[in-house]
Amino acid sequence: MRYRVPDLAPNVWHATTIEIEKSQFITWICHAPSNTAFDALLQAAKTTHPGASHHCSAFIAGPPGEQTHIGFSDDGEPGGTAGRPMFQALQGSHTGEIGCVVIRYFGGTKLGTGGLARAYAQAVNTGLETLPRREVVERDNYQLSISFAHEAMARAWCDEQQIPIHQVDYSGNGVCLTIGWPRDVALDLTALENRLKMTLDIQKA
Repeated sequence: MRYRVPDLAPNVWHATTIEIEKSQFITWICHAPSNTAFDALLQAAKTTHPGASHHCSAFIAGPPGEQTHIGFSDDGEPGGTAGRPMFQALQGSHTGEIGCVVIRYFGGTKLGTGGLARAYAQAVNTGLETLPRREVVERDNYQLSISFAHEAMARAWCDEQQIPIHQVDYSGNGVCLTIGWPRDVALDLTALENRLKMTLDIQKA
């Protein structure tokens, strides 16, 4: 499976701000490959903006469509007017491993339940519009056993095909390369075997 995630370093937030009826909505978005990464975002928002009216949040700590490591909170806003619309905006972006907090400073004008839901969704969508993203490719590890003489050619082929080498182990018999093969592509090392002029010893790690 291939999907997009926020292209952000740990503890780095993508921030945007909108104003609706004199209320300020500050959106922070982070890369959240785990619940812990999202918790760090939420805590940082509360620490940086302790005087805000609300710190509403939503996260998907997994690929798009993740059903287990997800969550959202209204943080005192009327039920269903903040966290859920934010979560739905994240889902609609088809982005995985993402968390967001919308920090609200109340401006004195009540928006009503419908207005609140639209405001929080708009705040998240505004952040998503300029969010840097990168692609994640889910991979399975395979071990290739080759001779010392073939190592350089095998490494070069993997580099050409954008196949990462996660581990290299040396022994008296040669070299074992642990490679990450894209899960959505059938394993086919025929081209490498042709280049090396040998049949590869391949095992799933």
